[in-house]
Amino acid sequence: MLPKESLTGRLLAVLLVFTASACTYLPVSDRAAQDSLAPPDPSIVSGPHPKPLAPCAWWYGIGAKPTSLQLKFAAEHYSLVVLNAWETGALRRLRQLNPKVKVLVYKDFSSTRNYPGTVDNGVDATYLPTGLGFAATEKAHPDWFALDTADKRIEWAGYEKHWQMTVWTEAYQRAWTKSVVDEVVREGWDGVLADNDFSSLRFYSPAVLKGTADVEATDRLLRDGYDSFLGIAGDELQKAGKMLVPNVSESHLRPGRWTAHSRYDGAMEENFGLRDDGGGAELLTFRGNEFKELRAQAALGESWLLLVTHTASPREERVGYATAALLAGPYTCWNGASPDYKNPSWSQYQEAGLGEAVEAANRMPNGLWTRAYSNGWVVVNPTSTAVQVTPPAGLVDINGVAPTLPFELAGADAKVLVKPKAGPTSPPIKPPTVPITPPTTTTKPLPPIPPKPASSAPGTAPGGAEHTLPS
Repeated sequence: MLPKESLTGRLLAVLLVFTASACTYLPVSDRAAQDSLAPPDPSIVSGPHPKPLAPCAWWYGIGAKPTSLQLKFAAEHYSLVVLNAWETGALRRLRQLNPKVKVLVYKDFSSTRNYPGTVDNGVDATYLPTGLGFAATEKAHPDWFALDTADKRIEWAGYEKHWQMTVWTEAYQRAWTKSVVDEVVREGWDGVLADNDFSSLRFYSPAVLKGTADVEATDRLLRDGYDSFLGIAGDELQKAGKMLVPNVSESHLRPGRWTAHSRYDGAMEENFGLRDDGGGAELLTFRGNEFKELRAQAALGESWLLLVTHTASPREERVGYATAALLAGPYTCWNGASPDYKNPSWSQYQEAGLGEAVEAANRMPNGLWTRAYSNGWVVVNPTSTAVQVTPPAGLVDINGVAPTLPFELAGADAKVLVKPKAGPTSPPIKPPTVPITPPTTTTKPLPPIPPKPASSAPGTAPGGAEHTLPS
């Protein structure tokens, strides 16, 4: 459990004061974690500066049942892993292989579900992707199901038998919290990855909640609900010595939201480095106040930034990793999902060997962001306009090819350059995979604000992550 004293206030205090902080590819050592807890700027806190290493890796492993080879790979390469609630055997195996890996259980803040595997023959499963079971809640507290203005329950579009709950009511919040805390303590998880800490219902349903006047009022009720819900769940998990990491969505639209909702043990950004194809093609992560808040959290070095870039092409992969390198901190971890989280994901950029950052991330007058490392250099162009770039001399890309000097960096693109490697190179690391029959999916086009990808497959978790339920 990381210290929480005045974390939100400290984040706000350093929103405009940033420098480098540390992380490692492999699980963070006790000494590295201890050395990185103080904010590195001496004007705020005196003490040793942490080593700002390249972003660590993590796995959002809530797809198919992990194989023994995948768990061995995860123990050797990831600092944090998220698993489904029924994967208690995988949890114990990871504990044996590497006790330093943090292992969180997936739980949804917002829904209860009754597709096969969650409810069978009218009985809730023992282990659920939600905090509360559908059958038990329907019997004891049907009032916890959210209703629209026609007094109908709200089923999420694209997610069959996922039902919106009254996340703004204290009774639901406390029941969810008790159930989840009891399970986390009993099974020995390090904490919870709480999905669907969202700011708008419209990605799942056009419904207006009963008692609200319109869509905007509905969204305000939900946002206020998550604010209080987070405090109740976070406090109780903290008392139990456990972590809370919510999946916070659309934080670029609400200044201060990321800071407030990451105040316990961090937060997840599942659309990191996403390009706004509908509104100018710039990177949404840099819009509004979000990037400032991410930098402040990374600089404090007290909580996790779990970053996911959907790598549909090589551009997304290099943009995601390079942007994460701008934020490198002791708990800054990046995952280049490709794109459904079924198997462990590993990017060649995670083997780039950037080394230690020798400066803070810098914003240039032309809009570029750069950061120099002891063994390389990264540049990100978050704008929609191509810019001429002159990198430090003597560097090559991750394939060993020297760039033309200067070169043109397209809008919403990035480049990772490193020193040439001497001698023979090792073959790239490839995580083990297993043959999986993909579900039938229906993908919605991206509007200007990033939605969560939809799927028609039963058992699919919001946020683009698929659950394979226990038989």
